[in-house]
This record gives sequence, structure tokens and C-alpha cells, in this order.
Amino acid sequence: MTLWLVLLLAAARMVPGSSSPSRTSPLNLGTFTIKDGTGNVLAQLDGGRRGMLGAAAAVGLTDCRRDGDGLQECWAHEGHPVYKLRITPDFCVTATSTVKPGGDGVVSSSCQPLGDAQWYGGGEEIPQKWPLNKYNNLTHSMVTQEAANRGIQDPFWFSSEGEMLFVHPGTPLFVSINDPKKSPGQICLIAETKAPYRKRPTGLYMKYTRCKLNDAKEAYQYAVENFLGKPTNYPDETMIKHPVWSTWARYKAAIDETIVREFAKEIKEYGFQASQLEIDDNWETCYGSKEVNKSRFPNMKQLTDDLRSQGFRVTIWTHPFIQLDCTDTLNEANSKGYLVADESGKTATKWWNGDASIIDFTKSGAQEWFVNRHQKMMEENGIDGFKFDAGETSWMPQLPKLDMIPSAIDEDYPNLATKKYVETCARFNSLTEVRSAYRTQELPRFVRMIDKDSRWGDNNGLKSLVTTLLQMNTVGYPLVLPDMVGGNQYNGEVATSELFVRWLQANTFMPAIQFSLVPWDYTQDKDTIVEISKKFTKLHADYTDVIVAAMKQAVADGTPVNAPIWWLDPTDEAAIIEDSEFLLGESLLSAPVLEEGATTRDVYLPMGKWVDGNTCKKYAGPTTLKDYPAPLDTLPWFYIEGSIADKGGCGGTPAPSSTAALGTLSLSLIVASALVALLAKH
Repeated sequence: MTLWLVLLLAAARMVPGSSSPSRTSPLNLGTFTIKDGTGNVLAQLDGGRRGMLGAAAAVGLTDCRRDGDGLQECWAHEGHPVYKLRITPDFCVTATSTVKPGGDGVVSSSCQPLGDAQWYGGGEEIPQKWPLNKYNNLTHSMVTQEAANRGIQDPFWFSSEGEMLFVHPGTPLFVSINDPKKSPGQICLIAETKAPYRKRPTGLYMKYTRCKLNDAKEAYQYAVENFLGKPTNYPDETMIKHPVWSTWARYKAAIDETIVREFAKEIKEYGFQASQLEIDDNWETCYGSKEVNKSRFPNMKQLTDDLRSQGFRVTIWTHPFIQLDCTDTLNEANSKGYLVADESGKTATKWWNGDASIIDFTKSGAQEWFVNRHQKMMEENGIDGFKFDAGETSWMPQLPKLDMIPSAIDEDYPNLATKKYVETCARFNSLTEVRSAYRTQELPRFVRMIDKDSRWGDNNGLKSLVTTLLQMNTVGYPLVLPDMVGGNQYNGEVATSELFVRWLQANTFMPAIQFSLVPWDYTQDKDTIVEISKKFTKLHADYTDVIVAAMKQAVADGTPVNAPIWWLDPTDEAAIIEDSEFLLGESLLSAPVLEEGATTRDVYLPMGKWVDGNTCKKYAGPTTLKDYPAPLDTLPWFYIEGSIADKGGCGGTPAPSSTAALGTLSLSLIVASALVALLAKH
């Protein structure tokens, strides 16, 4: 077995016209280790905070030498180059290591102490904790997968102290954070050619870049400019302003033309905006046919024409699967070689609706076939846009063969399949939404949070709506489409009226609102729930200009649309751990109530001159507002005085305690919601 490690301290690329960030402390190279299949250390380097090989402890590396240009090399006993380091007066280092074929079971790892810093980045998770230090043990492969809602898995992490880690395409990467056995108090990047990665005849490859900037904001901005990218445009403004009404959570797959018409009628009768109606699961003759089931929708074109005359645009749910009983479509795709096969040649897999095959988007012919069939369905039936589901690599038969990802030292297997699927979906118009992503930050399309459950907390409940928003925005996906208000009511869960209202409030200053569960289904105090829902739907619409301005800023320089509150002051120790508040642009702060039964909450305001959106009272940050009153009809929110979010007065929102009756009613609704939840469990 032959191995070598190349570590190059590369010159950092700066934004034109900007000044180079200065390092306030030396770059931490961390510990790099190569072990064989039995765990024996073959080579190890501990760079510590000195950042120079000459001062580092090395195991298995001998005969170190340096030339006059600052290039330093170490050699292994076999005589092969093992380690190179070029010292430059900058703040990034790029490491590349390779273990040549014959090293089965070899693992390369690079570990960094979490230290006193807070860490951010990675991808979607269940539970969705933020910052990452709150995980006791988070260890998994960095591939998109259905498990734990890992629809986004981008290998980028950064800290409140300005440390940054970026893993380049081609590394068969696992991450381990605070694992008591593998990474206690550390974040470890691990390269290993085991499932879900395939073996590589070219050897085990690992390439990553570490940088040290002044703070989290600088680190993120540097990553956007040099590694992540930023969206090239933003989604449809009407989709931003007015709600998307989906059939899914309310009806699941029990839909037909009559139900869709009745749904549209109710939306208008209760005084909500006729905006975008999304027809979800069970409109096809069979999954994958892309042909309308005439028994359920006798005349889809007439239906969409009628809905459009009422003011609705009509979008429709779709996916990359072909059910095994959809024989004509399946045979066509198979004959063209457009299906993903496993290493034995089998194309059968499973998804949430049963046995199926899945289209191979790494093949350009399959992409065109998929696009053309959707375009035809769109034109024939008057469909305005698509909700594209799935896209994670775990839906493919394992291990997928994916011949169009050639075996290479830097092959991006299997995640390239997700990237190609999302890029294909993005070819449709600005109403498009996807739910998976991998190195696709530049696409100007909504990325939807994967389905949320109808519960409280960060275990895929209401709290995770906020932490997922922060997570997506801090790995370069600012065009976030939150999941449906109240969650999906899976597995017998019930979204109580309290949970529904608090969910809508949390959603108010996010980029868009999706309803499926509806306020008029809460028979007790229905009128009040409807009015509260109208209030916050209108508040969202009134601030569309602020949302769009934030999106334009994201297009310009990658600034998150909904940043964590430390964005305003990345040195603020209280702000860097705050996981229940978020910003809209750089001018508005939302602090939703996320705990069941709560009618007050503490609100932290970072640096700035703040105005209470409910009362018009002014505050100078940083400051903490203890026990801010928040009965059920009240969302705590604040804006910067004189900013784009300052619309005069209190933004058209009444004071939170304008009448005693509202406070009393809010308490009665909370009690009623608790009773409904209790009864549902029995």
C-alpha cells in the first residue's frame, strides 16, 4: 500500500475591491490521521495552532525538508512524498491526501476541536439543533438521504471564531461531531470508501480547505464568494406574497376534481387570497406516467381554466419515480437506459408509495426525457408550475451504479445524482420548488423544508421550523420555502389551534407561507382562529417588499434572507447561541413563541435601534426583554428604526394587549388545544 499527503497553504481569493480579512489568531490545522483497516496509525500530523510543519508533531513522516520558497515536504519510509506545506502570508490552507489502491479499510480523518466557539453548517437533520455544539453525537455520511430529513448535505462548516471548513467534491465524506468514541469535543471530517460510497480503483481521496477569519460573518461571506456561490435570481413574487394552498396535509391522497374545487371555494369564502393552489399526490394514472387520472380529474384543463378565472395559479406535485405497475412508462425508460441500476444491474427500489424504479439524472438523455414529459403534461392541462419531491440518493437502488459518474480520484459519487436532479427541475419556471439540494446554491428556486411533524420542539416540530431556516440560510440556501403551517399530521398527530397559530406566526417573516391545514377547520373559536390567521397572512404580504429586498441582496452578495441574529454583531456572545429568533434581511427581527402553553417569552435584541412592531416602543440593543407579553394573537417582532422595515407606526399591527378580552380568549384557546391533543392520544 502506498500513501501520501499533500497539504498546501493556498493564497486566498478576495472579492474585487475588498480588503483582505486579517487573522486575529493563527490558523488551526487540527489533527490529520491515516489509519489502516485494523486501526493502526500509518501517518499522523498534529499542526496545532502553530500552523507550520516544522513545529508540528509527525508520526510515520520522516526526512522533512524545506526549500527557499517556503515549500516543505516530508517523506515516508517507502520514499513516496507524504506531506507538503507551502507557507504564504494568508489565512487558508488546502489539504489533499491519497491512499493508492490496495488500502482497503484505510481511513483518513481530520479533526478540529470545537473549543469555546459555536459551530454552524452541514445540512438538514432530525432533530435540527443549532448551533451544532448542542448535539451530543452527530455522525453520518454526507450524502443526501431520506433518513433524518437529510435532503440538504453540503460539506461546509464554520464557527463563531471565524474558522471555516470546506470539503471539495470527490471526498467519500463522513462527519462526526461530539461523538463520545470518535470525536469527543471535536468536529471530524472522515474519508472512507464504504457504503453509501463505492470502492475506488483510483484510491482513497480527501481534499478540504481550512480558513481562519475574524468571525462567523466574515467566514460565511468568504465561503460564499469562493466556495458556495449565491443564487442568480429569486422566485416568483406572487408566490412570495400570497399563500400556497396545498391539498396534501388536509386530504393526503384522497383528492379529485370535486375536492379541489371545494377547497378553492372555501379559500375564497373565508376571505383569503386566491393565489396558488397546489394539487398534490394522486392525480396520475400510475406514479410516473405523467398522465392525468380521468376517473379523478375528468377534465383537468377545464379545472385549471376555471381556477385561473378565480385568480388561482395551479401547480402540481411530481417526483422522479416510476411505479413498477406503470408498465408502459417503465418499459420506455428501461429501454432507453434511463433508470438507475445497482451494481448487479437491478433497477427496482422502494419509495414511500411502494415498489418503483427511479430516473438516472446523471444521464443527459434522461434529463431531456423527464423535462419533455413534464412540459407536455403542463401544456395539455394548463399547469402553471411544479412541486418536485424527493431527489435524495437513498431512494436509488443501493449501491447505485451511476456509470455517468466515471471512476476517478475526485469522483462526486453518489451526490452528483442529487445535483443533476435539482438542476433539471430548476429548468422550469420561477414557481418551481424542490426539497433536496447539493452544491446548488446558485439556482434561483425555492428549496422546501422536508415534511415537518405536527408537534412542538426541535425533533421535526415547530422549533425545528426556525432552526432549519437558520441551518439552510447558513449553508447558502436563502430561498427557503417553509413546510406547511401546522405540519403534516402524520401518524395520528393533531395540530391543535394553538400549534397552528404559533406555526403561522413563526412563518410570517419567512420567504413564503404554505397552507394545507386550514384555520376554518378549528370548529371551536373558528372565527377567532380565522381572523388571527388573516392578520398574520396580511402582515406577511405587507412586508413582501422587505422579503424581496432581502432576496435581491442574497443575489448580489449572498447575504442570508433570514440570517441568525448574530449577523448584526458577530461578536455578541448572547446572539451566537440564539436559536429561537431570526432576522429578515438586516432590518427586522422575529421572536416567535415556540413553547406549548406559553403566553410570554424573553426576547434578545442585538445591537441596533429597535422599534417594537406591536407597541411602537423603542429599545437600544443589545438588551433582553424579559417576559415579553405574547398571548395567542401576538407575535413578538421588531424593526430597525429608519430601515426599509420601518413603515411608520407599528407596521399596521395592534398592540399585543389592546383588550383584555383577547388575552382571555387566547388562554381559553390554549386550554382547548391542550384538551384536543389529550383526547387525540386516547
